[in-house]
Amino acid sequence: MTDLCPACCILAAINGADMAIVAVAVAMLFVLSWAFGRREENTNDFFLGSRKVFPIVASLSFVATEISALTLIGVPATAYSENWQYLQFFIGLAAARIAVCFLFIPVFYKYNCTSIYEYLRDRFGPQTQYAGSIFFFITRLIAAGVRLYAACMGVAVIMGWSLGFAVLLFSVVSIIFIAFGGIKAVVWAGAYQAMMIIAAGAVLLAYLIYRVEGPFGSAVQIAVDAGRLSLFDFRFELNNPATFWAVAANGFFIGLAVFGTDQEMAQRLLTVQTHKKSQETIFMTIILGLPVLCIYLAIGTGLFIFYRQHPDIAVLGQAKEVMSQFITNFLPAGLKGLLLSAIILASIDSPLASLASSFVCDIYRPVIRAGAGERHYLLVSRLAIVVFGLILALIALACAPVQNILWFAFEIFSVTGGATLGVFLLGILTKTKANYANIAAMIISTVAMMTLLLLKKFGRIDLAWNWLIVIGTATTMLLSYILSKLEKVLNNRLRPLPFGRDEKSEKDGLIC
Repeated sequence: MTDLCPACCILAAINGADMAIVAVAVAMLFVLSWAFGRREENTNDFFLGSRKVFPIVASLSFVATEISALTLIGVPATAYSENWQYLQFFIGLAAARIAVCFLFIPVFYKYNCTSIYEYLRDRFGPQTQYAGSIFFFITRLIAAGVRLYAACMGVAVIMGWSLGFAVLLFSVVSIIFIAFGGIKAVVWAGAYQAMMIIAAGAVLLAYLIYRVEGPFGSAVQIAVDAGRLSLFDFRFELNNPATFWAVAANGFFIGLAVFGTDQEMAQRLLTVQTHKKSQETIFMTIILGLPVLCIYLAIGTGLFIFYRQHPDIAVLGQAKEVMSQFITNFLPAGLKGLLLSAIILASIDSPLASLASSFVCDIYRPVIRAGAGERHYLLVSRLAIVVFGLILALIALACAPVQNILWFAFEIFSVTGGATLGVFLLGILTKTKANYANIAAMIISTVAMMTLLLLKKFGRIDLAWNWLIVIGTATTMLLSYILSKLEKVLNNRLRPLPFGRDEKSEKDGLIC
């Protein structure tokens, strides 16, 4: 999307008041970065904030990261073009939070993890740690690239910019902001972003209600008649990705993978002082996240009603651009600046901090350069943020052909997420000893899930993609268990016998 339609390229519609609001909103990020980043002395400060972050701040930051620009742009587009069945996904996510609270968080604090993949090293071995970290790099880079694309697409439509310019601008801003401030800046800025996102969504929803023509009940009936308020689908159909069972199960397993095995989300839970406070933090995210999701679903429904009540107004482009077009063409000055600020803040994303922390703690420090000083690791952490920021920009540009950006991100995560989740659950729920077996199981599981997704895309099998992460998790756990037993047998057979003993006497318990 490099050439936007002329109707969207109306930079003059963004007046001085709007730009002033945006400037102040973005400037606050750099104030936070300076305030919390100027005293970073070591990687414990840079990646964990010395575990001194308040639970409510960590919770708001968690919600802001979970929402991201993908929610701001993707959720209204889904409600506009489909219905409210995405809320079924949140039910699964809420159940996953409770499971993470009692299964994962105590373990991470017990092992004093900076990167959660350090747990895999202590539980299984360094090779499993490296594999878990590499899988995180691949999954998070793709998912974060989609999120960056969603934000930059929205801003590009509103401002009349090319997608390339928007991606470049926000990548540079994100690199500078996070490389200087570290996780404390990210967490406090996330809390600020969450409040801006909630305020902007509430204002936009109120404005859409204000623009409703005729009785409010009649307007809602328009959405009801079109099926836009459909919420639950309890049919038992494995090939239907919209049923409650498929969506909730997908939400639960993706929630376990994202909140429990993804460094970006887990890192926020590790910035508070104790595992009890961390558990409080993740419980609060359920209370904070549900209203935000409902606001942005309602915005999508409101946009559908608005365009149905104004059939003379054409919706230009695709459904994923509908919210940005409405902001551009119909919001008054001031409100436009507030919504633009929320989208921009959501695009200045924070996966760079978690990517850097995993790279330094799981790969660079133990494998490439062990025993260096903290100043060296701090410098490498900041350089890693620059490199990952550039990779994210390239991935965002490659996402332009994607139609439904919300479900695309979850499809990709479903392919690789089960592999990492399966190994973590194997470690937490069982006493199985495995290391190289885990790596083989993760690779086989991921290849198998990618094969199933492609077969689904080409119509060779009739299976909803939602089940991929469920199947992938179970496959990884089962393969790791079986292969670990085979690995143990092979090791025993290949292990040399002590000098002076042969196989028969070993069996009979006799000495030659």
